[in-house]
Amino acid sequence: NAPELKAPEIIDIGHVGEVASIDPGVVDMLVHGNFIPVIAPIGVGDEGSSYNINADLVAGKMAEVLRAEKLMLLTNAAGVLDKNDKVLSGLTAREVDALIADGTIYGGMLPKIRCALDAVQAGVKAAHIVDGRVEHAVLLELFTDEGVGTLIHG
Repeated sequence: NAPELKAPEIIDIGHVGEVASIDPGVVDMLVHGNFIPVIAPIGVGDEGSSYNINADLVAGKMAEVLRAEKLMLLTNAAGVLDKNDKVLSGLTAREVDALIADGTIYGGMLPKIRCALDAVQAGVKAAHIVDGRVEHAVLLELFTDEGVGTLIHG
């Protein structure tokens, strides 16, 4: 079942919406059938129209609904950077809020960090923003102390 939407907007790139709810039934069925689900960030509105949804937002909401232990967001950036362009490897929700408030986190990183923050605040134990340009980035982030991105924890 596609995510339900609220407050859709029509913009030049097509119909864009936000996640209102997610029915995890199909994902549960696939996982229990030993399939790996691949989820397209497309939702269906009340009137049956299809809407594009930011993929990070869908991933974060899926992590919340499925009570995931971790959320991993791959990006083409080194991670969340401080004012000196140094990667901040570990952040708490409070630190993220402060970095947004003082303008350190801005632009294209804002939707990604807000998605990660929402997931952590909703019970996901950790959210990782990982530099997908690095070979074996996910393994390095999960299994080394240094990692290759930013870890956000509650």
